[in-house]
Amino acid sequence: MSQCEQCGNEYDKAFEVNMSGKRHVFDSFECAIAALAPTCQHCGCRIVGHGVETHGSMYCCAHCARKAGAQDMRDRDA
Repeated sequence: MSQCEQCGNEYDKAFEVNMSGKRHVFDSFECAIAALAPTCQHCGCRIVGHGVETHGSMYCCAHCARKAGAQDMRDRDA
C-alpha cells in the first residue's frame, strides 16, 4: 500500500502523478488537486479546468482576470 502525501492515508488504490520531474502519490483526486492545482491570482480558488493565463498569472476564469486588470480577457468569443 502507498501513503497519500497530502492526507497521510494508506490506500491500496493510491495513484502516482509525475509533475515537473517529481513523483507524487495520492489516494484521491481531491488530495491531488489540493496539492498540485494552481490557484487563481484573484479569488484564490483552485484551478481544476483550463483556466486562463495572462502575463504569467493564472486565473480560474476571464471574470477574475478582468477584475485583476486584464480587460481583454473573455470566456468566449461572441
